[in-house]
Amino acid sequence: MTDVFRSTLADQAYASIKRKLSELDLMPGDRLAEKELAEQLGISRTPLRQALQRLHHEGLIDLLPRSGWAVPKLDFSRLDELYDFRVVIEQYAVNRCISEEACRSRLKPLKAIWCVPISERVTDPVHVGSLDEHFHSTLVAAAGNNEMIRAHAYITEHIRLIRRLDFIKPTRVNTTYDEHTEVMRWIFEKDIDQSQLTLRDHILSSKKQSREITLNAMFARRDRHEVTSQAN
Repeated sequence: MTDVFRSTLADQAYASIKRKLSELDLMPGDRLAEKELAEQLGISRTPLRQALQRLHHEGLIDLLPRSGWAVPKLDFSRLDELYDFRVVIEQYAVNRCISEEACRSRLKPLKAIWCVPISERVTDPVHVGSLDEHFHSTLVAAAGNNEMIRAHAYITEHIRLIRRLDFIKPTRVNTTYDEHTEVMRWIFEKDIDQSQLTLRDHILSSKKQSREITLNAMFARRDRHEVTSQAN
C-alpha cells in the first residue's frame, strides 16, 4: 500500500470519526476499540491510528495509558471558559463591523441566508447547525483579525459536539433565525450596545440549551444500555 493511499484512508477515517463525534454516534466517555472501528470503516489499523492520532492532537480524542482511545468526558467548566472566550471574540468583531464599512459589507451575504420569511427557513437540524457555524465564523472573519479567527476556529471545533444539539428542538431553529436576524439588524443600524447584548444573549442561551440537551441525551443513552444489558 502506497503512502499516498494510506494517507487518503487516514483522511477518510478522520472525517468519518469526526462526523460520529459531532452527531453523537460516539458519546463522551466512550472507549474506542481499534479492531471494531477499523472493521466498521473498512480499513486497516495503520491509517486508523493516523486518524486517531490527528484527532488526539486536536484534543477531540483522548489516549489513555494502558486503556487505548476514548472520547473525552465533558468538562463543563472548560466549556464555560470556551464560551466566555467566544463571546469576547465575537463582540470585538461586532464593534469592528459597526465602526468600519469595509468590515460590515462582508456580512451582507448573511442577510440572504438568515433574514428570510419563515417559509424559506431551513429546518434540517444538521444543515442549520452548519449554517450557524458559518454565521459566527463569518462575523469573526469580517473583522479581519487573523489571530482571533484562529482562536475562534479552535473554540468552534471544541464546542461543536454540544452546540449542534441545540437544533434538535424545532423551536430552537426558529429562535436562532430570529436572533441572528436581530444581530444583523443592530449591526447595520450601527447600534453597538444592542448588537453586543443581543449577540451575548444568543450565545449564552444556545450554551444553556445545548448543555441541557446533551445531559438528557447522555442519560437516555445510559438508560438504553442498562436495559440492553439486563435483557442480555
